[in-house]
Amino acid sequence: MDGIVDFINLLDGWVWGVPMLVLLLGSHIYLTFRTGFIQRKLPTAIKLSVTKDPDAPGDISQFGALCTALSATIGTGNIVGVGTAILSGGPGAVFWMWITGVFGMATKYSETFAAVKYRVKDHNGNMLGGAMYAWKRAFNKEDGSTPWWALLGAGAFALFAAIASFGIGSAVQSSAMTDVISTNLPGIPGWGIGLAIVIMVSVVIFGGVKVISKVCEKLVPFMAIAYAWGCVVILGMNWEFVWPALCLIVESAFTAKAAFGGALGSGIMLALQFGCARGLFSNESGLGSAPIVASAAATRNPARQALVSMTGTFWDTVIICLLSGLVLVSTMLGNEELGAQVMAGNITAGAQLTSAAFAGIPFVGTPILVFGMILFAYSTILGWSYYGNRCVTYLFGKHAVRPYQVIYVLVAFLGAVGVGDVIWTVSDITNALMAVPNIIMVLLLSGLIARETKHYVYDHNLDERDDAPIPQLDSK
Repeated sequence: MDGIVDFINLLDGWVWGVPMLVLLLGSHIYLTFRTGFIQRKLPTAIKLSVTKDPDAPGDISQFGALCTALSATIGTGNIVGVGTAILSGGPGAVFWMWITGVFGMATKYSETFAAVKYRVKDHNGNMLGGAMYAWKRAFNKEDGSTPWWALLGAGAFALFAAIASFGIGSAVQSSAMTDVISTNLPGIPGWGIGLAIVIMVSVVIFGGVKVISKVCEKLVPFMAIAYAWGCVVILGMNWEFVWPALCLIVESAFTAKAAFGGALGSGIMLALQFGCARGLFSNESGLGSAPIVASAAATRNPARQALVSMTGTFWDTVIICLLSGLVLVSTMLGNEELGAQVMAGNITAGAQLTSAAFAGIPFVGTPILVFGMILFAYSTILGWSYYGNRCVTYLFGKHAVRPYQVIYVLVAFLGAVGVGDVIWTVSDITNALMAVPNIIMVLLLSGLIARETKHYVYDHNLDERDDAPIPQLDSK
């Protein structure tokens, strides 16, 4: 068993090595310039996210698509993942998570633009989209056939995403939820938590994307605002350590610096590696997941939904992950005992660090953590069930959906009763494997995305309707 774990860790270090960091951050920065710094259109994007587009083709509202995507992205990565990044890469990892979010907004915009532009309809007229359909439609030959390399890119993305959904979407979330509940509310058996998760998930995901989006529209704004408010309360209680925490985060991102009495410290590359890895795990920019549900949105042109989707990265990483990071670092600065526990080896996992840090805040700390963890993990399980659903449909047809859903909820149960921290590492690997074909596709289409972005966004044609026909697939 130890050999398998060592191999998984070795593979994780390899796929998240310098080449992946260059591809990921390089793409974020390149697409930022290619789209004319689309981040500056954030106020317009936020306005569009709460604006209905009733006459446009699509299955759910733009806000519903955003909330469903946010339900998948605002999850354990925002709480436990931040703690894991700090333990592995030092406080500086929080800075690189934040940077990944800021520049990743351009990548989220670009990948969503491509997915919506090349979406299709299934036999019932429902919208299907994502990197697999962009690969399949964008590079067609004159005779309408798809080159083998485009089919390979489409199939690779769909396969990696389907596999990843069991890890990042199901097992990781139920495992993290169980860890936090068991740590703070001892006596509740893992199988009981797992059974409750299975029931809560099943009653929603078997209803399809419209049911999922309706639940997420109500759940996501409430849970995000409640958690952010809780973090602000804790920061208010830690107010004298907030500025030192921010300084430590920035300084540790660029220097090899020990922190918390020598309990934590790392070099620049470790901070960069774990910050970027957890940043992608959290906001999924470049992963290609959020565009899958964005393709189902009712939008009159690709740019509108791409702008709306871009706000998801802003809320997820630029705001919520930064709040979590500041809460953890400021609490550790004000609590020397936490550093001593890390030094003694009593705290080795992100969930333990997060639980210990929040528990140090009288009255409000633990309830905020447990409440946020349950809602964040539950919503992520819902969102990723749809991503896997669409990828399985692409690979195997509509008849594979129900077996996939059954396996998905069973994996959630298994995650609750026996999956350890190794699942985080496996999820990091599958994230990387998803990201590669997705980012390659976006880079190949970056010229088209840049031209059409200029037309729709910068030439003030956001209200223009894209009347290009949306092809309907044969029944499969």
